[in-house]
Amino acid sequence: MPVITLPDGSKREFDQAVSVMDVASSIGSGLAKATLAGKVNGQLVDASFVIDQDADLQIITAKDAEGLEVIRHSTAHLLAQAVKQLFPEAQVTIGPVIENGFYYDFAFSRSFTPEDLEAIEKRMAELVAENLTVKRSVMTRDQAVEFFRDQNELYKAEIIESIPANEELSLYSQGEFTDLCRGPHVPSTGKLKAFKLMKIAGAYWRGDSNNEMLQRIYGTAWADKKALKAYLYRLEEAEKRDHRKLAKSLDLFHSQEEAPGMVFWHEKGWIIYQQVEQYIREKLLAHGYGEVRTPQIVDRSLWEKSGHWDKFGDMIFTTHSEHRDYAIKPMNCPCHVQIYNQGIKSYRDLPIRMAEFGSCHRNEPSGTLHGLMRVRNFVQDDAHIFCTEEQIQEEVSAFIDLLFDVYKDFGFTEILIKLSTRPENRVGDDAVWDKAEQALELALNSKELDWELQPGEGAFYGPKIEFSLKDCLDRVWQCGTIQVDFSMPGRLGATYIAEDGSKQTPVMLHRAILGSLERFIGILIEQYAGTMPVWLSPVQVVIMNIADRHEQYAKQLKEKFEKQGFRVKIDLRNEKIGFKIREHSIQRIPFLLIIGDKEMDNQTVAVRTQKGEDLGGLSSNEFIQHLTNVIETRK
Repeated sequence: MPVITLPDGSKREFDQAVSVMDVASSIGSGLAKATLAGKVNGQLVDASFVIDQDADLQIITAKDAEGLEVIRHSTAHLLAQAVKQLFPEAQVTIGPVIENGFYYDFAFSRSFTPEDLEAIEKRMAELVAENLTVKRSVMTRDQAVEFFRDQNELYKAEIIESIPANEELSLYSQGEFTDLCRGPHVPSTGKLKAFKLMKIAGAYWRGDSNNEMLQRIYGTAWADKKALKAYLYRLEEAEKRDHRKLAKSLDLFHSQEEAPGMVFWHEKGWIIYQQVEQYIREKLLAHGYGEVRTPQIVDRSLWEKSGHWDKFGDMIFTTHSEHRDYAIKPMNCPCHVQIYNQGIKSYRDLPIRMAEFGSCHRNEPSGTLHGLMRVRNFVQDDAHIFCTEEQIQEEVSAFIDLLFDVYKDFGFTEILIKLSTRPENRVGDDAVWDKAEQALELALNSKELDWELQPGEGAFYGPKIEFSLKDCLDRVWQCGTIQVDFSMPGRLGATYIAEDGSKQTPVMLHRAILGSLERFIGILIEQYAGTMPVWLSPVQVVIMNIADRHEQYAKQLKEKFEKQGFRVKIDLRNEKIGFKIREHSIQRIPFLLIIGDKEMDNQTVAVRTQKGEDLGGLSSNEFIQHLTNVIETRK
């Protein structure tokens, strides 16, 4: 007589063994209809799984993250079944769940076409309408190998042959289709109602370029059609907002094969870059940071002492001169310790906050490079705080305040926070880790912030907090971080004289708010679809004349506005004013000033915004005040 304990603490007693679905049915028909799987004593299982002893049970529906994963995994099987029905000669291989969807790799004699994709998706919908029951069975390894060989599924048989002989394997069947899988899966194909096949790509068998090329079909699957529609909308918007396309149309930057992973900043893009850098610089100086500059190339021995030579390996760009090996620095921290080490430090000097917009190089694989989001040369708003153990919490708390202030100015208000604690392989004793983790936790809790714990995900030298932004398309970008380091200061000989006269090793806090400036600017471009906030816009104002007789007045205005520090362009071309307005609106210029006879006679300007809003006629001083307010409030 199993007693089932539900997540709310309530209990249900049964006089015989029951399945997960039986329990759901006993609660209500609505829940039974929504049930996709279950979690028994923390283990994810099929809805048909039988419980024959006391257990904790969570019913999994599409509202749960695990439910969505079950849907996507099952839709991958649905895809494979449809392919096998339409193209019996195709061989199946693997079909895992990925972010937002799934894929399945096939071996087939010809390339799948877009028309094939449409036909496959149509057949998948027909299989859903049939509402085929999904059944689990078990075989030994050798039985499974023979089963798939008999079906001429040679790739699947090869996968199974690599599994130890004493393991029992689970197979899932729906209609005539059977696939090897750990599961769980949905109870029937009728549960899979919101999916779309996205694209076809090539993939080597088992990821080895020496093996044959397979065809990979990507798809997405969601709990319902509303969620699918929202996802496809986000994809469409993301395509429109692609920072690489916008960079070309707005003349911001480019990359080229002669310098892979490096950025060629154009004038407009470099203005944005400088505005971001100067903004952060002013914030840091106001919060007690001193700015430094360290060499770009440093002898290999320093990186060996710091541990980076072994950690980064082939990702470090190197050079050689006069029988010495040098690293083009992948990060700034070892160099900052060298500055700290100049002269004796007392506990009275701490904390020391050291910032650098240091240019770093990392030899990222060419296949991962992506516009500004993944580059080989980047600059961080990097800083390191040298402090005592007792100062950790206070410094972390101040950093969090600064970080939220900065993100707000850039228009990001939804921040996700994760605290990563000690990994299994680490340096330092547990007492020090206890103190560091407690300091980070107290700093977060003192501000009543919501955060997620990531046990074991800290760096080997100390725990860390990660801060991620959520943009207008609900994409998450990990940008900010603060890490507690007990290792590097000691490895590189950093010390201070404590109050009792003893020589102690300082704690080193690694921290960044934006992270890579390149990547953060890419995020900004996509967040604002190229229409940057006025304070960041490369050109804030364009002045347009209607006729040649207005030229002199337009030039006077340009000179006056530039003296106020505004970034101004003037368009005196012999073109119709409507053409000029359209052209500069496409270029995302925030304010368009039109000069005609009326404006010249009244010493005013007709003001339009890039979005088409007409602000009417303003005097030059009124417009200066308006633009100043917009810039200062960072609206």
